[in-house]
Amino acid sequence: MGLGTSFGVYASTDVAAEEDTAAFYGGRGVFGGGYEGGYINTIDYVTIATPGNATDFGDLTVARRYPGACSDGTKGVFGGGDDGGYSNIIDYITIATPSDATDFGDLTVARYRFAACSDGTKGLWGGGHTSGFSNKNIIDYVTIASPSNATDFGDLSSARYGFDACSDGTKGVFGGGSGPTNTIDYVTIATPSDATDFGDLTVARRYLAACSDGTKGVFGGGYSNTNTIDYITIATPSDATDFGDLTVVRRYLSACSDGTKGVWGGGFSNKNTIDYVTIASPSNATDFGDLTVGRYGLAACSGD
Repeated sequence: MGLGTSFGVYASTDVAAEEDTAAFYGGRGVFGGGYEGGYINTIDYVTIATPGNATDFGDLTVARRYPGACSDGTKGVFGGGDDGGYSNIIDYITIATPSDATDFGDLTVARYRFAACSDGTKGLWGGGHTSGFSNKNIIDYVTIASPSNATDFGDLSSARYGFDACSDGTKGVFGGGSGPTNTIDYVTIATPSDATDFGDLTVARRYLAACSDGTKGVFGGGYSNTNTIDYITIATPSDATDFGDLTVVRRYLSACSDGTKGVWGGGFSNKNTIDYVTIASPSNATDFGDLTVGRYGLAACSGD
């Protein structure tokens, strides 16, 4: 998700529940913020099922890079970022209706380069940089349906920045980060608490991006300059497994999913690239199209 993503409840394996889950994730992927020669407020979107170039959606309330984004399937929320300083801004969009973002509230601590995920009700932001380039283990949250300031949730297993998160609708998992590290830890999103160790990524890295289909969580790209995609089964704590490769090596990218395809957009360099995988089937990524504005340090989520 990052650097963030939106996920729905995946509580049943029957056909109806799977269809509801796919609908909850949403067919529209939105990419907001970033940097390319200056701070960017652009929001653009794609229809995830149909490869093609992105379309203009509107603007964030404040131009910034390195926010974290997540969704409840209706609202997409973009929190924090670097706007020339450390931001605590949370703004939101209604994903079905292209328009400019609206103020939502504030994070508990102003910061950027962190990770965000959702269980379809709560949206979480974990870690990041704060003033003085200090790394944080903070996790805070909002109820996405109700604009308000964020509330303390608990702490990550280690203070870090430059990582990303995804969810199966129950667990939120946070992978990678400063160091770089291969750490993966997780929380049960419905229950505020500290994070627990999950396992390790296949490659230690930071500035990666993650998304999920409700079963597998996939982590793509990152620094030191890799095109690696690896994956976990979110319900079962364990080490990650190789999935395949992105179409281009890059970092500071973002990712989201419609419950079937996972798409990665932007990054440094190759800044307008969007590529995708079918998350159920490990393989190399395929070209999807281009963002409207090439940039890095953006955030993504999905919904309808």
